[in-house]
Amino acid sequence: MSIFDFNNPPPNHRFTVKVERDETEGERFVRLAKDLVVFSLAAGFVVVIACLCVSTVLNSASGLEEKKWAMSILSAATGGMVGYLVARHQ
Repeated sequence: MSIFDFNNPPPNHRFTVKVERDETEGERFVRLAKDLVVFSLAAGFVVVIACLCVSTVLNSASGLEEKKWAMSILSAATGGMVGYLVARHQ
């Protein structure tokens, strides 16, 4: 077994020391609950906005400009979901 002198490292070498605290069960539960609440709220807002856009597109009383606006939002939402899924599975 060799001894390493931290005060005089070999040439062209770097070292790091990392001290981390273990996550307790309570902290893990709080972190996961917070992530679930934030994700649920974000998903809910996206669903509400998507429903409003779909109803605008399908409504015969909506004007052409309103339908273009709604379609651009739907396209952006679809692109975001596809990008999220593609990045998540790589």
